[in-house]
Amino acid sequence: MSHWIILPIVLPAFLAPFIVLAARFHVSIQRAISVAGLLALIVLGIGLSWQVSDGTVLLYQLGDWAAPFGIVVVGDRLSIFMVLLTAVLAFFVLLYAIGSGWDARGWHFHALFQFQLMGIMGAFLTGDLFNLFVFFEVLLIASYGLMIHAGGTVRLRAGVQYVLFNLLGSTLFLFALGSIYAETGTLNMADLAQRVQLIDASETVGIRVAAVLLLMVFAIKAALVPLHFWLPSSYAEAPAPVAALFAIMTKVGAYAIIRVYTLIFPPELEATLGLHGTWLLPAALVSLALGMVGVLAAKSLDRLVAFSVIGSMGMVMVAIALFTPEGITAALYYIVHSTLAAGALFLISDLVRHGRQNLALTAQAPVGGMAMTAAFFFVAAIAMAGLPPLSGFVGKLLILDAAFDTPQVVWIWAVVLGSSLVSVVGFARAGSVIFWKSHSVKVQDHAPIAPSALSYVATGGLVVLLVAHTVFAGPVTRYTNSIATSLFEPGAYVSTVLDTPGKLSEGKDDDAAYAQDDEEH
Repeated sequence: MSHWIILPIVLPAFLAPFIVLAARFHVSIQRAISVAGLLALIVLGIGLSWQVSDGTVLLYQLGDWAAPFGIVVVGDRLSIFMVLLTAVLAFFVLLYAIGSGWDARGWHFHALFQFQLMGIMGAFLTGDLFNLFVFFEVLLIASYGLMIHAGGTVRLRAGVQYVLFNLLGSTLFLFALGSIYAETGTLNMADLAQRVQLIDASETVGIRVAAVLLLMVFAIKAALVPLHFWLPSSYAEAPAPVAALFAIMTKVGAYAIIRVYTLIFPPELEATLGLHGTWLLPAALVSLALGMVGVLAAKSLDRLVAFSVIGSMGMVMVAIALFTPEGITAALYYIVHSTLAAGALFLISDLVRHGRQNLALTAQAPVGGMAMTAAFFFVAAIAMAGLPPLSGFVGKLLILDAAFDTPQVVWIWAVVLGSSLVSVVGFARAGSVIFWKSHSVKVQDHAPIAPSALSYVATGGLVVLLVAHTVFAGPVTRYTNSIATSLFEPGAYVSTVLDTPGKLSEGKDDDAAYAQDDEEH
């Protein structure tokens, strides 16, 4: 049993109350604690990634209670991959919040930030569905506090809309968990992977309903059409560092779909056969198209970035909906790209806000530090639109290649290529209005306010990571391919969690196995 695997959850869980109790009125101390905690999380993520790189599955049993009866934390290549991505994104977002002063504009920013990290890390590392629900609720509470940080009527209204819509998802999640437990008697993912296989084909109505409900819940988290309504206003009105951190939030929904529908409800499972292609792929294609049309139609930069998140999640879900090793490989590569690109664009939109009255896509006086901000926007926009040579182009090639041998290849290629063209036009329009046409506007008497150096360092860090993700596309793709391969061969995951390679892995439930033992004795 590895004790290191629980630290990404425990560390922010301890730092958050410590910040509230010991450094409530000292912003500088809060900043130091938060930065140190995130550096520790990055080191932990790197160390854990090295441990699981050979396919090892790490397990921690709370209270030393064995699964499926106890709570387990599980770390395989997929979950640790997401943990490290979250830690890296959060580090640069936190630097920006400190450099821009956003963390000092309201109460408890750093404590809520740590609670948010706790919820995200827990969602990636938990080994059972009920605790996935618990960590979703931690995410919801902390994200609401961060969203209304610094106050404002518009921000409060967007926050209420966000909470209400996600509470609906939580309700559906509870219904799904109740149905699954009624059918199987367990909520442990590894145990479910075996018990669902034992359900008779004539008695699969309940488990199929549960699978559909879970897909709806995760689609809400991933902002798939038609369950995306909460995202544009919520992300556009949130403080820029909060919106940048939220770039990983939609990936929690994508992660949950990958985990649950490769481990518990795999594509070949008769009980849920056809569910993925019937529901998920059309919704993904519509999300991709609608998101990029929103980019073209947006009237403000923050809305444009919010719709680009919807479009990028549509792209991710197109790859996931294929449910092949090639599709999951492409999806994981694109998840890293879209997380970094969306985070960078939200921070860039806040850089643009300096010296402007608002973020409306209209010609206004030049912003402070225009040259550097324009360079960052140029790189991030190219990446998000999927133009060569950056990682967005590589990711789209991987997705198109994964879809080449599928019956839906024409639809996928048409929507992906068409939406890419629309997004190019949308980003080009925004860039020309903000950075080019601004020179035609009379400069005010006072010089525009330039952002702080730390703000540029944080934003530039994400842009540099985007470039690095392109340069090292080969090694990253090989690693994501190893992750995808292990997902479709879950034997190591199941045997590590249950530690019962005998009876249960032979397809017998507990009662049948114990009855056979009694007969033999």
